[in-house]
Amino acid sequence: MIAIIDYGAGNLRSVSRAVALYTPDFVVTQDPADVERAAAVILPGVGAAGDTIRGLERHGMTEVVQETIASGKPYFGICMGLQVLLTESEEDGGTPCLDIYPGVVRRFPKGLTVPHMGWNQVRQTQEHPMFAGIPDDAYFYFVHSYYTDPEDTALTAGATDYGVTFPSVIAQENVFATQFHPEKSAGMGLRLYENFVAWATGARPGVARGVRVGP
Repeated sequence: MIAIIDYGAGNLRSVSRAVALYTPDFVVTQDPADVERAAAVILPGVGAAGDTIRGLERHGMTEVVQETIASGKPYFGICMGLQVLLTESEEDGGTPCLDIYPGVVRRFPKGLTVPHMGWNQVRQTQEHPMFAGIPDDAYFYFVHSYYTDPEDTALTAGATDYGVTFPSVIAQENVFATQFHPEKSAGMGLRLYENFVAWATGARPGVARGVRVGP
């Protein structure tokens, strides 16, 4: 089972519809016990860092997300599901995050239009099964005013340019997280969900439910 975490925010309907294309075995949940039982976890997110952390704490999800990542289960973080992995965010006057990876979530520099909104390219900087069938420099849809700045640059699996070059994908072992929204990114975004289901279940892309989207 794949658990999609509902902490009171996030593009849950679009995410669940994307996952449902490739497997019926998922649950949208506010129950930490479901996350503990799941074989893989998706943490989508929109909004502010402070609201996200408070929502996770309110539903008892903070520790279970940390434990999920430590356990080695596949984890797919989206937008705020990426940013909360770092130590802290500059948003809301400074917000402590989950501190999975040392680093800071920074606001885009002055002079840039924020939020960074619309289609932009992702340059792949390391190989990963989640990139199967996705060409380098493919376009994905972004909506964000802050970007991750991890201390360990080896975490960067995809990079995007918007005034600065920032990690639009980070990956390490069982963690894969994107700053962009795959559920808003047409065929390439759906391919990421297909690849995550395959990664989580051990299936080949295109096998789950016999559905294939993307090249």
